Amino acid sequence: MKKELLDEYIIAPNPDGVELTKTVEGLDHQGNSVRSQVIEEKPLTIYLNSQEIVTAMTIGDYPEYLAVGFLKNQGMLDSLNPVISVDYDDDLAVVVVRTESETSFEEKLKKKTRTSGCAVGTVFGDMMEGLEGLKLPTSPLRISWLYDLSSKINRTPSLYLAAGAIHGTVLCQENKALVYMEDVGRHNAVDKIAGWMDSHNVSGSDKILYTTGRLTSEMVIKTAQMGIPILVSRSGFTAWGAEIAVKVNLTLIGRMRGQRFTCLSGSDRLIWDVDSENGDDK
Repeated sequence: MKKELLDEYIIAPNPDGVELTKTVEGLDHQGNSVRSQVIEEKPLTIYLNSQEIVTAMTIGDYPEYLAVGFLKNQGMLDSLNPVISVDYDDDLAVVVVRTESETSFEEKLKKKTRTSGCAVGTVFGDMMEGLEGLKLPTSPLRISWLYDLSSKINRTPSLYLAAGAIHGTVLCQENKALVYMEDVGRHNAVDKIAGWMDSHNVSGSDKILYTTGRLTSEMVIKTAQMGIPILVSRSGFTAWGAEIAVKVNLTLIGRMRGQRFTCLSGSDRLIWDVDSENGDDK
């Protein structure tokens, strides 16, 4: 049954990936020797053309998707200046994303890095500006899809279930889970999804993003910039995340547990086709 679940995904979790975890020896609560599987963290440096942008700690899978998705979600890539190549050097742990022409961010970040040493924070304002005038599609969300997705995702073998200390993000369409990415940071997992979508020209207009992480302002911004109108999590919200979701009319659903959830924004998309008390169709 577990293999059947994994086979349904375009990209599934890799709980048995030997390069993603390592065995560490320790003691349990009774002082007995134990061997525990723990997540590996690895640095990955992302370049945009000739400019170093950031070094992220990641589990190391799908580095090209992570790099493209990160740059896309930070507002550093656009359709008018397409990506022409993505090169990954495993020995150096470096990804270089090259665009048709130099962007406006190389010089901006070069100046900021000289003064503050902070690359990511310098473009947060640009991310917010990218939301101005954004209109997300009015794609419907059937409650039955939510229940199906929650059940399937929670039963899917994952690195989280094998070792913990990791976040998962799943790209879904209706009640189908398509791409399941995991990483030590919830933002990395989302960026991998964004990179996969961009690389395969997949639209977000009819998609749902399911995450195990908190629904923060940046998670909401990234989802909206990906053109995805619905964001769901088993975790909770931040006030700013909910506020931004209202402004862009993103359907924001958190505290998803079984057939219980809380929706703080975009409830007009919901279609109540299931009785939540017994799961029967209406």
